[in-house]
Amino acid sequence: MDTPIYNYVQKYAAKNGARFHMPGHKGAEILGCESLDITEISGADSLYEADGIIAESEKNAASLFGTAKTLYSAEGSTQCIKAMLYLAVTAEESREKPIVVAARNVHKSFVQAAALLDFEVVWLWDENREFSLCRCEITPEQLENTLKGLDRKPAAVYLTSPDYLGGTADIKALGDVAHNFSVPLLVDNAHGAYLAFLDEPCHPMRLGADICCDSAHKTLPVLTGGAYLHISEKAAPFFRENAKGAMELFGSTSPSYIILQSLDLANKYIAAGYPQKLRACVDKVSRLKRQLKKSGWKVYDSDPLKLTVRASDSGYDGRELAELLRENGIECEYADPDFTVFMFTPENRESDFRALTEFFTGTPARQALKKDILYMKLPEQIISIREAVFSKTERLNAENSAGRILGRTAVSCPPAVPVVVSGEKINEDAVKIFKRYGIKYVDAVL
Repeated sequence: MDTPIYNYVQKYAAKNGARFHMPGHKGAEILGCESLDITEISGADSLYEADGIIAESEKNAASLFGTAKTLYSAEGSTQCIKAMLYLAVTAEESREKPIVVAARNVHKSFVQAAALLDFEVVWLWDENREFSLCRCEITPEQLENTLKGLDRKPAAVYLTSPDYLGGTADIKALGDVAHNFSVPLLVDNAHGAYLAFLDEPCHPMRLGADICCDSAHKTLPVLTGGAYLHISEKAAPFFRENAKGAMELFGSTSPSYIILQSLDLANKYIAAGYPQKLRACVDKVSRLKRQLKKSGWKVYDSDPLKLTVRASDSGYDGRELAELLRENGIECEYADPDFTVFMFTPENRESDFRALTEFFTGTPARQALKKDILYMKLPEQIISIREAVFSKTERLNAENSAGRILGRTAVSCPPAVPVVVSGEKINEDAVKIFKRYGIKYVDAVL
């Protein structure tokens, strides 16, 4: 597959001409990549008005993912999330504040979008399920009952799948419910770009989502910040026609051409036997999961490229386990009191798999830790997300925050999933959860 962005930049760098344009390094190598770092000079195209090499590369990506339209982001899925929510809430003219129905385990960029776009959120949440920061299992019946109970049609249904632990939603069934109510389905698929290339593809675009985002850099060999916004053939034409403008609204006018080249080269990588490499990697991860289980470790049922160890059920605080791994030269993706998460790609070396196998087969699982089972009643929304985010705030110790209204979201990254959302009154359940996840301070509205 052709790589028009990369090819153009390579030819330009090879000329070694006089650069009287940005960036200021002028191609002088300090990091070593500067000669390939350019801006929107003649022939380089422009990301938000693309009609040249960038447009060609994006069409290549769309053909690989099987979408009506795929757009590049050099600012991660954060930009794509805000853009797709903008498209949803502006698709139909209405004088009433838009509603988005969303599973509660959203990334904080969703909350930022709600503040900027001023839409109302109806949360999908099961208060009777043990609290976990990253999980939020939603059934089709739950979604249907929620949609039936609304007094007006929402702008979108919004899901996060896979979640940070590797849990996946039933996109097909949930999409069918949303579409029965003529509501588009939006999916934050940041952790699942590779799902389109499995032997049985289960990417949201194949399962009925109207729009979704992928963080290419999370599971493909793409530089940090490279992401996709995908739009389905079945999505309303409005989404395709206005997608570039939506991306421009939330993006820099100086996107990184290093990242764009990385996305461009990923097309060639995918087309040149990636599914076969992926199959081999998935098989190795599956074997590793079986080995861990055989050694007594509890393993969470996750997507194929994640290994999520149920640390507390295996006798360890997940953060303690992460530190033990670190001492053995192994860095995990994420750890909290209950889970330790590892992400794999075909670029992991055999020595990586060997090191992880030797650690877990050589480290004994222990009796499950005793812990308090936490639940969370959804906090009451007192003021809008927008009002809270733009309010003056004061910083408080989280343990003394009950009864106060949250301003900006109190969340660590990873996983960047808020416990309490801006504008909600912090309740006693939330205070206990803050402590559980090491959140020490919150910004409360004055």
